[in-house]
Amino acid sequence: MMTSCKKASELMSQGQDRALGTLAKLQLRLHLLICERCRRVTRQLEFLRAAIRRYRDGD
Repeated sequence: MMTSCKKASELMSQGQDRALGTLAKLQLRLHLLICERCRRVTRQLEFLRAAIRRYRDGD
């Protein structure tokens, strides 16, 4: 069964806070291979996280 976008977004969010387990990582990677929208969300989350880090560090 393929992971839904909703489940993938939950995994993306969890992955920002902690290391995902092997199965969760695999599910997310497989989903991202086929879903452009979720790949875009991943890039957006990475951009926001980096921007917050730069702001926090005073850059």
